[in-house]
Amino acid sequence: MANLDDVRSFLTVETGLAVVSTTQTDGRVLSSVVNCGVVDHPVDGQPRVAFVSIGGAARLGHVNRGSQVTIAIRRGWKWVSVTGPADVIGPDDRPNNYTDDSLRLLLREIFQAAGGTHDDYDEYDKAMAADGRVAVLVSPDRIHGVTSG
Repeated sequence: MANLDDVRSFLTVETGLAVVSTTQTDGRVLSSVVNCGVVDHPVDGQPRVAFVSIGGAARLGHVNRGSQVTIAIRRGWKWVSVTGPADVIGPDDRPNNYTDDSLRLLLREIFQAAGGTHDDYDEYDKAMAADGRVAVLVSPDRIHGVTSG
């Protein structure tokens, strides 16, 4: 059975490239490609599979109304998926006492956990703020996959 270590291992390849899926209000599934990494949730300290999303993305509305999130990672014929509820942390969705600086550092942490690098993090921070970027942190309630063979 796959576990969070398998997820971390898969995400270190191809800069965390994965497919994220949420459920729309009419029951249809919305899927898109993102870069993910495993980070500790800034409030409860538990490991989560996380990605950065542009503010206003449809998937954020799905998450905010309670849609489960599935992240599927494929490397060759091997794959692993994570499903669970997600928290959104962004300019308009913050835990108590969460500062602009805390959000800035969280977005960087997720970017780096997904294998991202940048020559000018001040420029990166400005772009994230301008886009209203948010952190999406998925609880790994169910992990499935074929990780060997």
